Amino acid sequence: MALVLKTIYKGYNWIFEDLSDPRVQTLDLFLMSSPLKPAAVLGLYLYFIYKLGPRIMEKRQPFDLKYVLIVFNAVQVLLNAVMVFESGYEVLFLLNWDCPVVDYSSNPRPLYVLRISHLFLFIKAADLLDTVFFVLRKKYSQVTFLHVYHHFGMFMMVWIGVKFFGGGAGAYIGMINGAVHAVMYTYYLLTAYDESWKQSVAFKRTITQMQMTQFFLFIVIFGRLLFKNDCSYPKLCSYFFVPQNVFMLLLFGDFYRRTYLKRKASKELTENGKSVSH
Repeated sequence: MALVLKTIYKGYNWIFEDLSDPRVQTLDLFLMSSPLKPAAVLGLYLYFIYKLGPRIMEKRQPFDLKYVLIVFNAVQVLLNAVMVFESGYEVLFLLNWDCPVVDYSSNPRPLYVLRISHLFLFIKAADLLDTVFFVLRKKYSQVTFLHVYHHFGMFMMVWIGVKFFGGGAGAYIGMINGAVHAVMYTYYLLTAYDESWKQSVAFKRTITQMQMTQFFLFIVIFGRLLFKNDCSYPKLCSYFFVPQNVFMLLLFGDFYRRTYLKRKASKELTENGKSVSH
């Protein structure tokens, strides 16, 4: 038993100390010292949305969070716009597109990129509040597996990215995901201000299409690096990220099919039936 525990301890240290980016420990970045910290955040998230939150709201009326949501969504638009600007600058002017390696040096620019990556983690943590607000408003039908898994997975994947691969190809994630979420939170901001925006099926469909496009781009970008033997970018990142995005593309594709394609076909069938009956 002692040997097993020793082996586990050595394996833990090897993964989270030896393989991780040493700059993360040097900078003492919040939530980054141990995997137990993001696990605790996600554990509390799941406990609240599935157990504590519904129990608290059971005999209460839904909270009116209109102004909270307006402020929250406006801040999210701003933060994601910052990510697009910072990551876009890195991608367009500084990154080697053919081999976007991580610069693990302690020079000012790589350290700045690492801090921006860390900011991205907090943006993904803020995304978790979307689900919390659903629960507080008793919008339980929106707490779907797709919604929860996406938020859970993105937070965990970004934590892994900051811990081990803070920079390099990760700039593509910040730029593309930031752009998608800036548009998405703009839509949320508009609906919080004026609920008539919820009737815009085209806007919602476009956001889902953007989500699916980003997953496809991530599969291509990180999948390509698996076959670049002359590039030193850590293939471990691609081994994590490619399957995750394949799964997300399948989930969102199924959602898109059920929500937009089937409804469109059903609507056309109904309209054709009416025209025949007339």
